[in-house]
Formats: sequence, C-alpha cells, structure tokens
Amino acid sequence: MLRPANRWRRTSGYGAAGVALALLVLTGCGSSSGDGGTGGPTATDTASKAAAKDEGPLCVGKAPAAGLHVLRGGGFRLPGGGGVQYTEAGADGTTRTATLREGEKYESGQKKQTVKLGEQVTASGHAYAVRQICAYRVVLEPKSAADKSEAAAAPRSLKSAGGEADNGLCFTTNPKVLATAANGFPAEGQDLSLLANSTVQRFPTGQSLTVSYVDSDAGTAGFGAACAGIPVATYEDARVGDTVEFAGVLFKVSKLTEEAVRLTRASA
Repeated sequence: MLRPANRWRRTSGYGAAGVALALLVLTGCGSSSGDGGTGGPTATDTASKAAAKDEGPLCVGKAPAAGLHVLRGGGFRLPGGGGVQYTEAGADGTTRTATLREGEKYESGQKKQTVKLGEQVTASGHAYAVRQICAYRVVLEPKSAADKSEAAAAPRSLKSAGGEADNGLCFTTNPKVLATAANGFPAEGQDLSLLANSTVQRFPTGQSLTVSYVDSDAGTAGFGAACAGIPVATYEDARVGDTVEFAGVLFKVSKLTEEAVRLTRASA
C-alpha cells in the first residue's frame, strides 16, 4: 500500500509521504524551517492543524496554461529535476499561503518553507514562480522556456505503463494528455463515486483513486490519488462542499456515506 494511505487518520490534517529526490531551495519572504525528525508529523500536530478553520479565500492568483498543478497533500516531479510537495495551507480571509516541502515524496529531514503568491521556488537549479495558491493546489510556472517545453512535451504513448514510465502522463501540461485524462472522468455536473472499502479506481492516464475512510458522524472523509508511483494528492478531513482536483479536473465533494464518497465534476 502506498505510504499516504498508511498516514491517513480521522484526526489528521493533509499530508504527503515517500522519498525525496532533490533539494528544494525556496526563496522569498516566507519563513523557512528544517525538519530533522525521524518521521512525519505526529497525530497531535496534524490534529491541531485539522482543527484550525480555513478562513479562505479558496484561491489567490491565476493559473497559467504553463502552470504545474501540485495538489494538496501530494507530490510532483518537476521538469527541471527534483520534486515538491504541498503539505500545509494557510488563509486569513484575504490571502493564502502554502507550505512546500522538498522532494516528490515524504522523507524525514526534508526542508520546507511557507510561500506567498508571486514568490520563487528553485529546485535543482531550476526556478519556478508561484502563480496560484488554492486550498486544494499550488500552481508553479517554470521560469525557463526549456522547462516549459519539457513539461508540455507529448509522451510516446497515451497508454499508462505504470511507475516512472508514466511521468509524461502524470506530471504534464500537454493538452492532449490533459484532455485524455479529463475524458476518463464523468462529464461536468455528473458524479464520480469512490467506494470506501479500499478499492482502487484506475483511470486512463495512470491516475488511481482510493478512499481511506469515511466518518459519516463527523461528516469527514480521507481520499487521494497516486500516479507514476507518486502520491499526487491526499485530501484529509474533507467535507461536503470542498473542492478537490484530480488530473486537472475539479470536483466538489457532494455526499459522504459510510459506503462511498461522491464527487460532482465541477469543470469541463
């Protein structure tokens, strides 16, 4: 089982898991910190974060076509090398911040820093601008034309092969790949039901979705996605009305039962 499923708890906040591939150097006016512990956040830490109310707004900034979507609680393999995770979100009713962590998967000792809209992130010597921060994603735009071109490159095949072979399907801005992924989901306004029995639902471009729990009494659920061997999203303590994203497609959590999480597609 993928590590995020092991970390999901009814009392925890958003999280990502795995092994870092490269040092992420973050620059800007946000405050940075190291994490030299031997494991991930403790249950007490994540419960405290989960208890804090997100004041919004839902998003700040605008996502460009060349933007890389790093989903909440998940990791992303960057075109210039290395990776980044979106581990924590902050909001004060006016603007938003995001805590980014080095590497595409969680590992103890990784650096992390809280960033604001417009700041710059550098991974393995490649620069990315923070163009949008949402409760459910951060959008990074490569600064160099070469990195933009690499992210938009067409893969050899639109058929998933599994593992790193799916990098071009899972971490991309290529329009054909995104259209194929979008067409694999129900149409806008229709529902996608994820069964709450650890069933893995797989989609054409390598994305797999799993529900870790549904607590109908508390009105919360934990679910997420993996792609190319990376936990790309982990939505914990999700509630009806929350916005989530998978493979560039937005959904609203529309119903939670002990048997399933129902998501209604909110974008074409």
